[in-house]
Amino acid sequence: MSTRDDRKLFAGIDWASKTHMICVVDQDGTIHGRFEITNTSKTFTGLVKRLTKLRVGGVAIERCDGPLVEALLDAGHQVFVITPRQVKGLRSRYRGSGAKSDAGDAYLLADVLRTDGHRLTPLTQDSDATQVLRSLSRTRKQLVEARVGLVNQLRAELEHCFPGAIGLFARLDSDVAIAFLRRYPTQHTAARLTQARFAAFLRRIAYCGRKPVEELFTRVHDAPVAGLSAEEADGHTACVHALLRAVEAVRTQERELEAEIIERLDAHADAHIFTSLPKAGHGVRAAALLAEIGDDRARFPDEEALAALAGVAPVTRASGKYRGIGFRWAADKKLRNALIDFADDSRHASPWAAKVYNDAIARGKRHPHAVRILARAWVRVIWRCWQNHTTYNPQLHGGAMQIAP
Repeated sequence: MSTRDDRKLFAGIDWASKTHMICVVDQDGTIHGRFEITNTSKTFTGLVKRLTKLRVGGVAIERCDGPLVEALLDAGHQVFVITPRQVKGLRSRYRGSGAKSDAGDAYLLADVLRTDGHRLTPLTQDSDATQVLRSLSRTRKQLVEARVGLVNQLRAELEHCFPGAIGLFARLDSDVAIAFLRRYPTQHTAARLTQARFAAFLRRIAYCGRKPVEELFTRVHDAPVAGLSAEEADGHTACVHALLRAVEAVRTQERELEAEIIERLDAHADAHIFTSLPKAGHGVRAAALLAEIGDDRARFPDEEALAALAGVAPVTRASGKYRGIGFRWAADKKLRNALIDFADDSRHASPWAAKVYNDAIARGKRHPHAVRILARAWVRVIWRCWQNHTTYNPQLHGGAMQIAP
């Protein structure tokens, strides 16, 4: 007969930004221990030692990354992810009211791991090269989002002080647009601008000449007038210059990260797989796909596992005579975004991808749904290439060969 000391133990960690609540239960669901730690590396070391001493068989947590997860994995603990959405649905299993508490959620995580651990797959670590590439790719994406936000602020500012500058050039964050707005931040500063002087300015900043100078000047000259006083114009000038400096700073860091990503991508063992995909190229798109899928082949034993985590496979709900298919909300959004971004552009380079997309549109699907259908089709191809460590070859792709001329 086993004693209390040799029973298998399970831990649940309710993660928070400042403190973490930990609950440890035995194989009968009895609470073996409950305590709280602060969010510091020193306490992580103590927690790992404590769980190791207790011989905890597995740890359940709501997130798949972060210093705490890395410390647990480095120590050899099996870590299982139970998403916040799943935890929310499971609360009624333990509390009729569905109320939330940190201690209650920590117990829920530990107990669900005890009862349903056989349904969960433990986290595994990717190589250092992949983890670094993932961090770089995600940081660059955040910088892109920050730049887009700043450009939107700049556009809103120009609506008040210089409506004619909006749409003058293809992008407000382009070199030519920034140079123009630095010189002419408001309508007041551009009031005395003549066509000859405007043409000279564009030549000086090496404007590509995509649009005739006459057309650009007419847009500036005939735009609605912003009724601002001189004092108001000075204030808006300061705002425009500040936003331009912020856009340039973010854009510079974005470019530096992009160069670092490309360098590390070229040195990665799996680079040949993702750079061979149409429209992926030797750039940030291929790096994002590689970083989010990872290099641990055991994580996705079949294509269905990858499609489900990426959220490109629909969810089927069936009960009695009812059968419905819906959007998969519970997914890795970063992985889904990387796949969707690739799939959407791939149809411009791959006739097979274009056909899959166009067929979906012909069936009445809207653009986002059609792109997800295409992404699901690409998952089959990417997973096979990834598992076999081979590059994508359209001549070996059955679907592509069927429509080849």
